[in-house]
Amino acid sequence: MATSKLREKQVEARIVKRAREHGGTAYKFTSPGRRAVPDRILVVPCFDMIPFVEAKRPGEVPTPSQEREHKKLRNAGAVVFVVDTYEKIDWMFEQLCNGACK
Repeated sequence: MATSKLREKQVEARIVKRAREHGGTAYKFTSPGRRAVPDRILVVPCFDMIPFVEAKRPGEVPTPSQEREHKKLRNAGAVVFVVDTYEKIDWMFEQLCNGACK
């Protein structure tokens, strides 16, 4: 499938698939009463951390409210990734499994 035709749902499905391939889980993150939280929380054995992931359609960027939420999480020491292609997802897993995101 051409990257430009990917939907956000397909990007999220790839995140879930890659987490399972690494023996982990990509939890769907919802927070009642709080909008703009990242889509997924990754819990994967080879990671040295538990990152948050925002999935987007190719070329899309987080909304201003999502950016504010990501900034709050990062300021608290969390790692937040924004991915919009399969290649970025694969890169993210490579970085996390190799401990490059410490």
